[in-house]
Amino acid sequence: MLSNMTMSDEHRKSVILDYFRAFDNGGVAPDGRHILELFSEDAQVYFPKWGIATGRTQIAELFADLSARLISITHDYAHFNWVFSGTDVVVCEGTSHGEHVDGAWCAGNPDWAAGYWCDVFEVRDWKIHRCFIYLDPDYAGQDCLRYPWLAKPI
Repeated sequence: MLSNMTMSDEHRKSVILDYFRAFDNGGVAPDGRHILELFSEDAQVYFPKWGIATGRTQIAELFADLSARLISITHDYAHFNWVFSGTDVVVCEGTSHGEHVDGAWCAGNPDWAAGYWCDVFEVRDWKIHRCFIYLDPDYAGQDCLRYPWLAKPI
């Protein structure tokens, strides 16, 4: 049984990749599982400007709130940077592009734009127990009142 098996870094990476692929595919992992099934019952997910969701019910609320704002998202898997700690903790840094209700975004276009992110995971027993997401949630770059340099021509 998988839950009794010691997980390697590659095993943890595969669980995390299933999470990203599910997020890019409307909440459905490559094997048909719902994204919430990738999380332990008491998992925690942090998202900027939302806070910490604890447990699958709150994580579902967080993901529903995000999905209401995102039209599409694609993570750029070929450019992920992985940091393995030798424990259950894995850090993944990467880029994404897609469309938000306020407009499209693509990491690097312009260079200050949304799409750069870094996530810290704890994965054990084939489940994500913690996922703290660090990114700029202003996907469309419209926070010009607080950050006036965003309004400058590119």
